[in-house]
Amino acid sequence: MSNKAFGIIAEGHGVASGKAGDIRFPFGTLAMQIPIFERRGMDFKQFFKGTINISLNSSNFELRNPKFFFKGIKWSHDLPPENFSFFACSLKVNSSPLRYGAFVYWPHPSTKPEFHQDEKILEVISAYIPSIKYGDEIEISAHPDSIYFHPLSLNSEKSG
Repeated sequence: MSNKAFGIIAEGHGVASGKAGDIRFPFGTLAMQIPIFERRGMDFKQFFKGTINISLNSSNFELRNPKFFFKGIKWSHDLPPENFSFFACSLKVNSSPLRYGAFVYWPHPSTKPEFHQDEKILEVISAYIPSIKYGDEIEISAHPDSIYFHPLSLNSEKSG
């Protein structure tokens, strides 16, 4: 069983991929974190070393059961240890028939010292998708045990 939501690809902080130019993470935060995650059993070979930021303005989501959870990861000399969860999902961009296996990448806000995301944004890792750009519509789907998507009511949208 799968459930899905539609969002828009939004610009992020640029630190996961290294685009931000932060001298602490010259090749991006993911390039520094991936070797640690791989030593703990998560295979990143198929994934691009950056994130896709999906703004879900028309849906709420509930992160439920991660496929991977890593506690107390000390990946940078400049930051304290962090907890990370990865939730299995898939992506479909615009009208393309292709579906990409992916994971929501969720550094736990309680342990993340910088670069906090808006609560409507999901950061996702996937294979490199050459055709995507900011503003594109994207479909994200997942088993409801992993991520549950539910539409906002009209009253919630007006008051929120």
